Amino acid sequence: MKKEILFILSMMFFVCALSGLPAGDLKVLISVDMEGITGIVSHDECNPKAGDDYQYFRKIMTREANAAVEGALAAGATEIVVRDAHGSGRNILPDLLHKSALLLRDWSFGPKEMMEGIDETFGAAVFIGYHASAGTPNANLEHTWSGRVTDVKINGVSLPEAGLNALIAGHFNVPVVFISGDQAVCDQVKALFGEVGLVAVKKGIGAATLSLHPEVAAQQIKEGVEKALRNRGQYRPYRLTPPYKLVLTLKDEKMVDNGQYYPGARRTGDWELTFESQDLMEVLKAFSGLQKSEN
Repeated sequence: MKKEILFILSMMFFVCALSGLPAGDLKVLISVDMEGITGIVSHDECNPKAGDDYQYFRKIMTREANAAVEGALAAGATEIVVRDAHGSGRNILPDLLHKSALLLRDWSFGPKEMMEGIDETFGAAVFIGYHASAGTPNANLEHTWSGRVTDVKINGVSLPEAGLNALIAGHFNVPVVFISGDQAVCDQVKALFGEVGLVAVKKGIGAATLSLHPEVAAQQIKEGVEKALRNRGQYRPYRLTPPYKLVLTLKDEKMVDNGQYYPGARRTGDWELTFESQDLMEVLKAFSGLQKSEN
């Protein structure tokens, strides 16, 4: 009997080694934005002050978060943190969220922002409801962070929110294995990361969108997350090589005027601020600080 047990255990470790997966517990962070949720087409539908439309779509947002949780559980996740990463950070309905998940709400004002909670103990990250960067054609509600940002580049690479958040995950050696949102963000992250699980829940047609039914979107997200986590050994953390050079292009002249006085920052163009550091966390602090540099 002891020999049989030892044989089974050895085979389990052998399979894990072949797939590149660590044996043991699997922690998953699920970062959930709102503009990339199926059916959403207007900023009003993402705004708590807008009333009934927002209340309806926050339920759909919660449903897509639950689909990701269910997929993670099916793949063997032992701990799941859902990060509410839109607007106030208080959109997902706690009583409707899957009971197996922990919910991280609101903002700590630390540099991780949409990736608050991530550390080296996590085995994978999942992004739900994400959108493309500002100016992307045929993209639903595309923007870059505050809406006052035109572009964010690190080491010459233009990054949507998914790109910067993946870089934060990569800092802790955590791969992003799955992303859902509109077709435009799926195309962007495929170009950035290469191998990553994707589900496009809608497609932009100018300012209009062609969307999946919420039940269909949820089912595809569940299946996609489960598949990505079961095959997570094929995904690699997203990293750039230090030193890091942040170039932030803004739309607000006061932000540019004030931002040049952020410690270590300099104005490098009419609408452009630059900050450099060997430490990614310092770059993230500067990224946040430069956006808040307004009267």
